[in-house]
Amino acid sequence: MQEADQRGMVSFTSIFPAAYTGRWPHIHFEVYPDLAAATSAGNKITTSQLALPEAACRAVYATDGYRTSVTNLARTSLTNDNVFRDGTATQLATVTGDVSSGLTAALSVPVVA
Repeated sequence: MQEADQRGMVSFTSIFPAAYTGRWPHIHFEVYPDLAAATSAGNKITTSQLALPEAACRAVYATDGYRTSVTNLARTSLTNDNVFRDGTATQLATVTGDVSSGLTAALSVPVVA
């Protein structure tokens, strides 16, 4: 859990998610009106996810530890994913960097409280 800064920005460090059967690689997130409200799921403003671009997925999955993800990614697309098939115009992250020094995924998410 993180509190947004004055500009409404948050950042976190994580490992790159694996690809599992039937889903395109993604990261879930929830937005709450403030830290106190984040103690109850009923207070959330929205739940969403960001989709990771195919090029970034392929680069990461070419490294050790992601063998199953290579197979799962080959079987899935953004158009046949059971959530993203309705479009990713507002959920597809922009990824910069490289696998050896780290990747940064960015996504602007307008939220109206």
